[in-house]
Amino acid sequence: MEKSALQIARAAYQPKLPKALQGPVKAQEGAATQSVGNQDEIKALFPNTYGMPVVEFVPAESENKEAINVGIILSGGQAPGGHNVISGLYDGVKSLNKDSKLYGFLMGPGGLVDHKYVEFTDEFIDEYRNTGGFDIIGSGRTKLEKEAQFESGIEILRELGIKALVIIGGDDSNTNACVLAEYYAAKKYGVQVIGCPKTIDGDLKNEQIETSFGFDTACKTYSELVGNIQRDCNSARKYWHFIKVMGRSASHIALECALQCQPNICLVSEEVEAKQMSLDDVVTYIAKAVAQRAADGNNFGTVIVPEGLIEFIPAIKKLIAQLNEVLTDPATGEPREFESAEAQIEFVLSNITAENKAVLESLPADVKRQLCLDRDPHGNVQVSLIETEKLLSAMVAKKLGEWKKEGNYNGKFSAQHHFFGYEGRCAAPSNYDADYCYSLGYNASRLISNGKTGYMSVIKNTTAPAAEWIAGGVPITMMMNIERRNGANKPVIRKALVELDGAPFKFFAAHREKWAKETCYVYPGPIQYWGPTEVCDQCTKTLALEQAK
Repeated sequence: MEKSALQIARAAYQPKLPKALQGPVKAQEGAATQSVGNQDEIKALFPNTYGMPVVEFVPAESENKEAINVGIILSGGQAPGGHNVISGLYDGVKSLNKDSKLYGFLMGPGGLVDHKYVEFTDEFIDEYRNTGGFDIIGSGRTKLEKEAQFESGIEILRELGIKALVIIGGDDSNTNACVLAEYYAAKKYGVQVIGCPKTIDGDLKNEQIETSFGFDTACKTYSELVGNIQRDCNSARKYWHFIKVMGRSASHIALECALQCQPNICLVSEEVEAKQMSLDDVVTYIAKAVAQRAADGNNFGTVIVPEGLIEFIPAIKKLIAQLNEVLTDPATGEPREFESAEAQIEFVLSNITAENKAVLESLPADVKRQLCLDRDPHGNVQVSLIETEKLLSAMVAKKLGEWKKEGNYNGKFSAQHHFFGYEGRCAAPSNYDADYCYSLGYNASRLISNGKTGYMSVIKNTTAPAAEWIAGGVPITMMMNIERRNGANKPVIRKALVELDGAPFKFFAAHREKWAKETCYVYPGPIQYWGPTEVCDQCTKTLALEQAK
């Protein structure tokens, strides 16, 4: 594989480990746990893995050095640092016993089901240390939820002598890991299952998980791009830039980019929902800021829009929920099949309430069509394909035109549009993510050697220097509740949304009026890999505010 000068230099970087993982460890167990919601239902569904204690690793005089074969799966969308989770796990199992083996299943969970794998070696692993992407073994979105899949998986696990499986993924993937751990425990198959928290969206976090890996790098990547646009914006002084960023279910990325860059406007989906704002309310909010800046002679600005905004507008959220219901076949739980797009649209219009139909009909034709037709792999409305940034700018332009006719606006409005998504998913990991991910993988090896299953690898206290980080594990069942998915009630890990009473949002809310009126842009610049610690090893502003440091 050809390498750039940066890759060659980064390969030499040695990720930092918590002091607790730098020698023999033992698991210190806390009190029994329960799920965050629907305790009785979750306990009934996971009788073998429910109620286990949170564990923290502390120094020990010796530890289990038995050789063990481990499998690993990359599941779902890419996130910076995945390769370091694998290299951390590899180094971890080898540090226990040089005869331990690590196998990677190819292209996600489907590799386990279809028996496609590769064995890692020193030379193989060394090619990917501290690099971005998931290309070491590829990723996929196959859901592990059927008995036939579990049984197919156990065949190859037995053939390779694998005693533990590590699944790297987001909330859905780790829900699947929990289901798999319960199945193998119930069957007494002797295979442990460990999860690792991955998602650049930042919505897999709670009291035990401070942040999901990849969020730090993705936000720094997007913030560099937003900063570049703001510099251009402040130079040309003639465009309003509407910038959509990743984050369908939560606005953590949008908020973090705002904290780093101080744009004129940042929309937070959770606030839009809490305030019961209509689409027109959102448009009016932006238009007023545009008009205010125009009155000061500033016909330019930046607007950050979270990818999933439209789904949080209450009337549209209600519409989407019913669309997900009517377009799912209740007999199979799979998306309904139609002869043509027109037949699908006609079916939708005939099977939704009059209230939802009115909302659908009020939207632009292309948005209406997307809502009716486009589905993701799980059968849900493909919200990410809706060009919300263009929808908002067009509606703002229309409203400003109306105000101009009424004599209430005399500025100029011209828009540019951007969507930052794939640009951040496979970036070379920041020092924080390189260290955090390596620690997550290494820590997973200790969860395995301590006989744990149905646990998530967790590293805490990450605003402190890496040596002071706390390593351990949390039962995945502790994070679960019951939610409505595809027309059925299912156990899932609860997503973490932006907390409107949390420190990050409060800081943003206290400053946004000033940022809207004045030009307070900050230009973060590229991710720094070398230089002073205060520049290179900083965590996100979100995490620093949450941890009050």
